[in-house]
Amino acid sequence: MTNRYVIIGAGAIGGGIGGLLTRSGVPTVLVARGAHLDRMRADGLRIRTPDTDETTAVTVAGSPADVELTDSDVLVFTTKTHQVEAALAEWADAPVGDRTAGEALPALIALNGVAADRRALRWFSRVYGVCVWMPAVYLTPGEVIVRAAPVHGILHTSRVPAEATDDADRALLARIAADWAPAGLEVPLPDDVMPWKYRKLLSNLGNAVQALLGTMDREIAEAARSEAQRIYAAAAITMNSEADEQRSRERLQVRPVPGASPDALGGSTWQSMKRRAGSSEADFLNGEIASIAHGLGMRAPVNAGLARLMRQASRAGTEPGASTADQLRAALE
Repeated sequence: MTNRYVIIGAGAIGGGIGGLLTRSGVPTVLVARGAHLDRMRADGLRIRTPDTDETTAVTVAGSPADVELTDSDVLVFTTKTHQVEAALAEWADAPVGDRTAGEALPALIALNGVAADRRALRWFSRVYGVCVWMPAVYLTPGEVIVRAAPVHGILHTSRVPAEATDDADRALLARIAADWAPAGLEVPLPDDVMPWKYRKLLSNLGNAVQALLGTMDREIAEAARSEAQRIYAAAAITMNSEADEQRSRERLQVRPVPGASPDALGGSTWQSMKRRAGSSEADFLNGEIASIAHGLGMRAPVNAGLARLMRQASRAGTEPGASTADQLRAALE
């Protein structure tokens, strides 16, 4: 079977994955909105990497009504975590012959955090979690910067829940790994991706710090991670080993992208603030730690505080760097 990949939320990660797949000849549809959709439809998608700068004609859509889904399609959700439930609900009832997408099609959840994967089971019968390691930036409509090469991304993937995995899942995941490899996208297939996603969440706890300060303050970020690790221990949450994590991350060689501004180096939360998106994923990153803590009768003041400050800054349309490190420390006390 030849799969087609429908990338829902073609921003930094989705645009990078979809554009790279298209460039390597894999059937792909990029779902976007607004100026980004209009620019890709008119001019294609420009993908800049450390080694290449190419504009590729891409197939785009704005909604399920623009796509005639078939049994060979794979839906890849690459929105921000706080936006994914609306996307899941929108696409779940799209027709696939005499069935719906939620009944017929696999849904890959390729985004930060650990909450969306199981929530997706409300709408889709087959859900696959993806732990995304892919340094990519989307700030300008019609353009994505991918900062690693020759391996552009590493995307550990498994069925969620892992114990539901069967031979059909293994065959599908093997096809995905084979389809994506020529695009410079490695898809390792662990037995269970959720331990990988929980460890990735630790690294994402500094996203809010970078967004609020415009740069990283390692002391504040480490305080958020140390707090999270204590809560993980209390909740008996399992992670993959640090050694496995390090081996995977070493596969990603992040290098300068010719002509890219040094300002275009921020993470996903920073990018949302830079674009003045009006919301951020912090409630499902730092806020996830607060949620776990509250469920145990514990507190997570650093992470809960970072989530609160990100909500306030997003609503106000604040640019990254509006706060100093001292101001941020004081606000978290």
